[in-house]
Amino acid sequence: MVRSVVVGLDGSAESRAAAEWAAREAKRRFLPLRLVHVRETVPAPMTLAPLLGAPPAEDRWDIPRGAAEELRSRHPGLDVTVDQVPGRPADVLTEAAKDAVLLVLGSRGLGGVGGFLVGSVGQAVVAHAEQPVVLVRAGERVADGQAADPSVIPFAGTPFGPVVLGLDTDSPDEAVMTFAFEAAARRVAPLRIVHAWDLPPYFAYGLPADPELNALLAKQEAVAVAEVLHRWKEKYPAVTVVEESRAGNPAVHLVDASREASLVVVGRRIRRSAFGAHIGPVTHAVLHHAAAPVAVVAHD
Repeated sequence: MVRSVVVGLDGSAESRAAAEWAAREAKRRFLPLRLVHVRETVPAPMTLAPLLGAPPAEDRWDIPRGAAEELRSRHPGLDVTVDQVPGRPADVLTEAAKDAVLLVLGSRGLGGVGGFLVGSVGQAVVAHAEQPVVLVRAGERVADGQAADPSVIPFAGTPFGPVVLGLDTDSPDEAVMTFAFEAAARRVAPLRIVHAWDLPPYFAYGLPADPELNALLAKQEAVAVAEVLHRWKEKYPAVTVVEESRAGNPAVHLVDASREASLVVVGRRIRRSAFGAHIGPVTHAVLHHAAAPVAVVAHD
């Protein structure tokens, strides 16, 4: 099977914005785009009579087919296919992600500093998919520095904002690092590394700050970041890397950096328990409050 960029489509403004983002990403990767429209199943007795106000079954194809036609017209040469799959959205999309290079989903914007509204389907997919998942919202600028409104034809040559990567120097993961560096390389955009470290204990007790200790800790953390990035800079010499190491909450720093970003990349450790949503507090906060699309990369 030819791997592709997959996007979940339900006809909402959020999913249309996700489809536009996915189309651009598919073109950057020279891959086909697959639109997955989930047809939720209904109990057998309800299938015996038409639902009040529900469109005929054949009309449900209008949403994905219409979206596919629009994307082909805006992105000539892009191979766009459509699948309409029955089932529960979270299950269908998680299954679709298995054969995808990445899965793209729409997420409702809350406006202002409100960020994303990641619904139960999005959270379930992010928590269980083992391929990268990108959340895109409508009503904001798209990652390319272009209008998120899918009715707007993108302008060629629009510069990209930086790709932002949240870095854990204690356990930097190969998959997360590779995704971020390659995303920056494809966009010819800088990669902004955001690393946060814990404040000294005296902050918790309201004691006076120790400038010398703060400076020492900051220097040590900056050295740790540089050590992690050394081989990655050698591997991707064309990528401009900007390093930031600050004390404080990593989620706060990542959300702040997202305001100028084209994409924010965070990791999620895979836990194969059947119970609960395993996203992690930092990734969860970034998903809900970042101002740019967020890529969640699962790793062991």
